[in-house]
Amino acid sequence: MNRINSKLQEDKKLLSIYFTAGYPSLTDTVSIIEDLEKAGVDMIEIGLPFSDPLADGPTIQASSTQALKNGMTTKVLFEQLKDIRKTVSIPLIIMGYFNPILQYGVEDFCKTCQEIGIDGLIIPDLPVNEYNDHYKATFEKYGLINVFLITPQTSVERINFIDSISNGFIYMVSSASVTGSQSGFGEEQTKYFNRIAEMKLKNPQIIGFGISDSETFNQATSYTKGAIIGSAFIKYITENGISNIDGFTSKIRS
Repeated sequence: MNRINSKLQEDKKLLSIYFTAGYPSLTDTVSIIEDLEKAGVDMIEIGLPFSDPLADGPTIQASSTQALKNGMTTKVLFEQLKDIRKTVSIPLIIMGYFNPILQYGVEDFCKTCQEIGIDGLIIPDLPVNEYNDHYKATFEKYGLINVFLITPQTSVERINFIDSISNGFIYMVSSASVTGSQSGFGEEQTKYFNRIAEMKLKNPQIIGFGISDSETFNQATSYTKGAIIGSAFIKYITENGISNIDGFTSKIRS
């Protein structure tokens, strides 16, 4: 069974952390992953930096820019992760844009992911129909779960289609804006959370965008299986370095 599916079966609310590979320093990737697992994180999204990250807010964009300047590439990331399963057992997901994957070669990318122990991919700019028609078989051949995003504007028809072709979880974007932390969720967002919960989808949902502290984590997970934190974590390591990651995660779980 894919590690993502195993984790989703656990009787707990899941905390997933996103960070940008190669940030703050090029060689920080593996130690951040290892320390996040030690700090009790359930899943990790490894951001593959890209020069034009349309869905990302300023914090993640800045980290991507720096990571690229540091020398991070797809090949460098795969080289860094080649022994990651010797020390890390939780699910690992690569989140990135489709252009670098196309440049690498979709099948070669998926094959390498399988070899190093990546469990899934999140590709915000890969259209659902394009994936289903052209790439689904390749992803499944290499045991990769492709995670799709939905937003408050996604139609019921599209949500049901995404649910029908998914085999892990659905990434539920909390708002229509780019990534970034905020203080609590408003009435419109809680209506959206309720609306999706009432659809009784076969795949569990994990909320991302706007999760930054224990308040927003608890609020989000009262409707869903888990929550994803990105911008707030990157801000934390920007300001505090990577030596006390547990200091961040302990506050989320409090």
